[in-house]
Amino acid sequence: MNCKCPECDADIEVTDVLAGEIIDCPECGVELEVIQVEPLVVELAPEEEEDWGE
Repeated sequence: MNCKCPECDADIEVTDVLAGEIIDCPECGVELEVIQVEPLVVELAPEEEEDWGE
């Protein structure tokens, strides 16, 4: 499966991914969340917020 990185527009080829999975762009290293598998759709992964020990 192929898609484009929304950050740098690089071609990304992945296999065996599931919706909700986080992948890294091989070009720019940004974290991407798999939104949909067929067809493959990715978006920038949400930033993790610190829980401050909660």
